[in-house]
Amino acid sequence: MRATLRWAHSDLRTHRGEALFLVLATAGIVASLLLATALFGYATNPWQRVFTQSHGAHVWLHTDTAADTGKLAELDGVDSVAGPYPTAAATVASRGSRAAVELRGTPERPSVGRPPVVSGHWLDPATPNGVVLESRLARALLAEPGDTLTVPGTARELTVVGLADSAEPRYRPGEQPGLVWALPSAVPDPGGQVIGLRLTDPGDTSYVVQRAVTVLGAGAIGEVSTWQQARAEAQGDNRLLGQVLGLFGLGALVAAGLAVHGAIGTRIRGHLRDLSVLKAIGFTPGQVVRIFLLQHLAYALLGAVAAAALAEALGSRIPGRLGDAVGVWQGLPGHTVALFVIPVGAVLFIGATTGLAAWRAGRVPPVPVQRPTAALGGRLTGANTGRAFGRDPAAVMPGMQPTGTAAQARRPAAAPPVRRLADGLRRVLGLRPTPAAPDRQPTGTTNQTLRPQPAAAPPGGWPTGGLRRVLGLRPAAPRAGQLSDLARRALGARVPPALVLGWHKAFTRRPRSLATVARLTLPLLLIVVAMSAWTTIDRFHSTPEQVGLPTALSVRADAGLNERQTRALLERDPGVTAAYPGVETAALVPGQTATIALRGLGTGQDPYPYTLAEGRPASGADEAVAGQGLLDLLDVRVGDWVRMTVGDQPQILHIVGRSIEPDNAGRVISTSLDTLRANDPGLRPTLYELRLDPGADPREVADRLATAGRGHLDVHTVTNPADGLSPLRAVVAGLIAVLALIGLIELLTAIGGTVRESERDLLALKAIGLSPRQITAITVTATGCTALAAVLTATALGLPLAHWLIDAQGRSSGIGAGIAQSPSAPLMLLLGAAAVLCAAALAALPAARAARRRLADTLSAVA
Repeated sequence: MRATLRWAHSDLRTHRGEALFLVLATAGIVASLLLATALFGYATNPWQRVFTQSHGAHVWLHTDTAADTGKLAELDGVDSVAGPYPTAAATVASRGSRAAVELRGTPERPSVGRPPVVSGHWLDPATPNGVVLESRLARALLAEPGDTLTVPGTARELTVVGLADSAEPRYRPGEQPGLVWALPSAVPDPGGQVIGLRLTDPGDTSYVVQRAVTVLGAGAIGEVSTWQQARAEAQGDNRLLGQVLGLFGLGALVAAGLAVHGAIGTRIRGHLRDLSVLKAIGFTPGQVVRIFLLQHLAYALLGAVAAAALAEALGSRIPGRLGDAVGVWQGLPGHTVALFVIPVGAVLFIGATTGLAAWRAGRVPPVPVQRPTAALGGRLTGANTGRAFGRDPAAVMPGMQPTGTAAQARRPAAAPPVRRLADGLRRVLGLRPTPAAPDRQPTGTTNQTLRPQPAAAPPGGWPTGGLRRVLGLRPAAPRAGQLSDLARRALGARVPPALVLGWHKAFTRRPRSLATVARLTLPLLLIVVAMSAWTTIDRFHSTPEQVGLPTALSVRADAGLNERQTRALLERDPGVTAAYPGVETAALVPGQTATIALRGLGTGQDPYPYTLAEGRPASGADEAVAGQGLLDLLDVRVGDWVRMTVGDQPQILHIVGRSIEPDNAGRVISTSLDTLRANDPGLRPTLYELRLDPGADPREVADRLATAGRGHLDVHTVTNPADGLSPLRAVVAGLIAVLALIGLIELLTAIGGTVRESERDLLALKAIGLSPRQITAITVTATGCTALAAVLTATALGLPLAHWLIDAQGRSSGIGAGIAQSPSAPLMLLLGAAAVLCAAALAALPAARAARRRLADTLSAVA
């Protein structure tokens, strides 16, 4: 055991940099997996916690005031109900911020859908104008308990007495009104009512909704929201961040495992003599395996423990959403288990890959065996015709004639140095070593030269080679170690031999070369995918019109302005390019199991500029475009007709295109305002989407419009989905750093292996006149060619993979495919050039040291 520890300590001192890289890479991988777990927990558990605490309803139905909702409590599958509560739509303002809200008259704190109060207290009859705000709405209004809200256009004032969480769909400016609980006296003129249903089996949600619509009548239903929709909205971007971290964390873990496997394999090939010495002095194969295994397990364990400790101690202090996620995750029940299982799993995976390579070390024999190596070069002239290159060196060196008795001739003797030098020269030039003398005494006088042996037949044999020439086929591929036709042509074209031999050296041993390229390709491939994700996020900000966001502002006008006045007021602003009138309403899908968003935007003369990923724009009567979420919900495709119900009126539309819809999980069908007016001639616009001039600041334009509207306009900036993905930039940057570190480990491993394997050819290269600089260039070129092959492979595979992953995420979120954006060509060229130049720079120093080694050291390495 003591000898094992001393050898491990000596090896650690020799490979300090490699050990440090392995520790840092393991720490980065484990940290990524822990943050991914925290984000998954943060995305799911807060909503689940609120739903459980509030004894939430699985279905909320918004109906008109005449609907008889008492029948719903008798439906099969309904456990209990909340309400009905009277509701009224309103707009409230606080500290310069405005928001559309739903006032819900609640006489007492309900037992189903009971909102947990996070600040202040619940409604009190002693404060008749008191209200409780949903916490997300309160953050948007910058409101706290004790603040006063105003209702624009009226003299009413509401006092905030408390803030509460809710498991219902959250507030989204311009899309989903915020929730305000108030006493029934504060809702004097309700426009509808809402009732919540808690089910015995949440899996029967669609069936219960269908039964409820049948009982009440489709015309009485205004909107239906389910617990699945609320949970998906609450998870939102956090789940995407968790998926990205988890995907890249697992990919980095596999890349690190392969890098460790390759590093150990290279070290085994370079330390065969040391391992044989260990075997000779009494080390068993199991002890040799344990040396490598325990050594790298210690590196992995150190990195994993460091990552877990940092995540636990400093994770909650990370600014932004990641810090919030870690803070919430630390309070969840499964936090301790995950903090233990993830590092242990990473260490075990690295241990498994290490054990496979260490097992090979245990098989090294006690006596080192000379391994056959492929020649550095190949036959240059006459390689396929069997003509030897020049005369046999033995024919011109009489001193090499066998002398002595027959017993001495039969005794195997080591080749003299000159003979070994000649054999090395023949290997460089692509010739086979000089054939050994037969086991008999040569005849003739002492000064008679040995007859040179004929060259070996071409690949495939003489009959096969001749037949291929007769049939007009190209000669068979050269054997391993022989120069290809391209290499021979390059030498004939006076390409520097260092470049040709370096390129040939990189790909002589095909299995080993392909394995090195594959291990280096994996981290580069993941970097390409990460860069594609970064570029896609930038696309949402730089060119939002290409991802379904052609407008920057959404405006709603109250009854104080008619359509003509509103459009004139909006178009008068110098920053507004176009104002598209429209309406948005909830519609029941076929089967009456859910509601979708039906939009009518633009007119025939001024159509709305939808971003289409498939099909064509809706230009004719009853034509519409739909989001991916709606197509999946209804199981339809572009070209189908769909029927939906708006109130008690059916609406039949022909889907002619698929639009990229970032809102409402893609469950949106859009047509022109003229198409909706054909069914309802009295329909007037309720919202206006504004397209701004390039360079115009949306916030400044919104402020000017709100001032010009004198309280009649509710202006909101259009929500960009990429705003919630801002933390992903830092995540992607950190992942790229971890992957670059793993790639650096693999690159250093490849350089070390190349330098060690070139020691045998050093004497021959010097003998034919190559300078140390040229010998260094051979190794640098071989390393650069390996890196270039990995870059090309990673680019060829990474770009399609990134498109597929991003589009798959777009389809699952309802936005739809077609949002992926590849990195620009200059950026990819910069990545490739950086990888190749880094590989060449790292290989230059060890290659130069090896080329300037003393003759005695070189002979010792070759022996």
